[in-house]
Amino acid sequence: MSPDQELSEEVGNKIMHVSLPISDETVLMGSDTNETFGPQANFGNNISLSINTFSEDEANDIFEKLSKGGEITMPLAKTFWGAYFGMFIDKFGINWMVNYDYPTNN
Repeated sequence: MSPDQELSEEVGNKIMHVSLPISDETVLMGSDTNETFGPQANFGNNISLSINTFSEDEANDIFEKLSKGGEITMPLAKTFWGAYFGMFIDKFGINWMVNYDYPTNN
């Protein structure tokens, strides 16, 4: 999706992202899906696996290896929410999100 692309009011009113910490090592995450960001969700492609990395280099390495033979739907890039993030569908049809959160100055 281009930063200049406008969203419909319906899409703009959806929840983009939610996270629920389960433990120090585990976070349950969820996001709305819509055709603006990828194919329509159907049984079998209605879930994405997410990996949070410790560095941009690790994100690049994981993204490159897991997306090989698949379809990149959002290349890794710096985002407005302070992360380095990308999405792809692997060669088996599984949706993936790879994320590295930049350190914040609190």
